[in-house]
Amino acid sequence: MLAALLIMAGLAGCRTKKPAELSTDKLLFTAREIVSAAEICTLITLDSTGHPRARAMDAFLPDDDFVVWFGTNPKSRKVAQIQEDARVTLYYFDKASGSYVLIAGKGEVITSAEAKKHHWKPEWKKFYPAYPEGYALLKVTPVWLELLSEARGITGDPMTWQPPRIYLDSLEVR
Repeated sequence: MLAALLIMAGLAGCRTKKPAELSTDKLLFTAREIVSAAEICTLITLDSTGHPRARAMDAFLPDDDFVVWFGTNPKSRKVAQIQEDARVTLYYFDKASGSYVLIAGKGEVITSAEAKKHHWKPEWKKFYPAYPEGYALLKVTPVWLELLSEARGITGDPMTWQPPRIYLDSLEVR
């Protein structure tokens, strides 16, 4: 118990800036660094009972507006889950720095030939032998994101541990 209190006290001393003191540009820049460094993105959907379902995905890097694209099998459970309830969460963890980015947003299934062509990785051919018919895209439009990176001086509230959150429609940090 004493060791845990000493560790927490030490972590409290590492806090450098409050979320309100960090610029939106710095937070978004740092979020992109973390997402780029993370090897895997976890896509979390809700099943028909409302239970979260998580799976590791090979995502494309977010675009300028933090929209994220994934390739998938059009018959997969995640496609059905997103069609039933569009609320999704993406979780990127950079193990090397102990940093993460969480994106909450709206998922949608995209089947346009042009979008499939644009969001395709040749190394996926073995997973999608029936490409382009047996291939669909998931597009996640973010509502907000939060991030934590003590290595980069971005920490949560000392009382609640709530990390900085950016609402992407207004670029407001809370």
